[in-house]
Amino acid sequence: MMRYVVLILLLLALAVPAAAQEEFADDLFEDYVETGGSDLVPDPLYRFNYAVYTFNDKLYFWVMKPVSKGYARVLPVGVRTGIHNMFDNFLFPVRFVNSVFQGKFKGAGSELACFVINTTSGGLGATRPAQREFGLKNSREDLGQTLGSYSIKEGCYLVLPLLGPSSLRDLLGTVGDSFISPGNYLTYITPREASIGLMVLDAVNTTSLSRLGDYETLKQAAVDPYVAIKDGYIQLRRKRVQN
Repeated sequence: MMRYVVLILLLLALAVPAAAQEEFADDLFEDYVETGGSDLVPDPLYRFNYAVYTFNDKLYFWVMKPVSKGYARVLPVGVRTGIHNMFDNFLFPVRFVNSVFQGKFKGAGSELACFVINTTSGGLGATRPAQREFGLKNSREDLGQTLGSYSIKEGCYLVLPLLGPSSLRDLLGTVGDSFISPGNYLTYITPREASIGLMVLDAVNTTSLSRLGDYETLKQAAVDPYVAIKDGYIQLRRKRVQN
């Protein structure tokens, strides 16, 4: 019985709009501007996508936001930042491999140096001496961006349960990245309860460090929040492919 309770909590905890899944230090919502056009990519699954968007939206307000606020009251920001840094550090293989695939060898070298320095001298990445003392930077490369760099278009727009905005190309990229990502806890970590606990911790911790309230501001400012999020997501992904 306990397993099912934990699994339900996991599903609820992961029901976060895409902005809350990004690195907390980046103000993703500044890229979420309504352009007045929804034709950036085809949206043939609009009814399904809108239903999933509504589902994710309700779970964010009803579950993820209050849980994250309570979590933030218990743990100081320094501890939560360290936890976030460790999870981010272990995503090194995804960023490194995709930097190589895109021919960004300088970025790949910086990723490797950050991982080695932060893992050995930064408490498995809890602190970031590579960035703080050596001025190194992480890339944000993933397989979706790699496919985009090879001129593969987005396909169609998708809104995924629990995961938020995506596209057919980015969905394929997410699946591909999962094979080399230590973040695929259900595959790499046993027992199952421990892997589920880590996923919940990562989701809640990341959201607690997000600028809670930005999503609400976006919804209030946009004439159509669904269209604003869609356009903003596609623009952001195209910008990252170009950089």
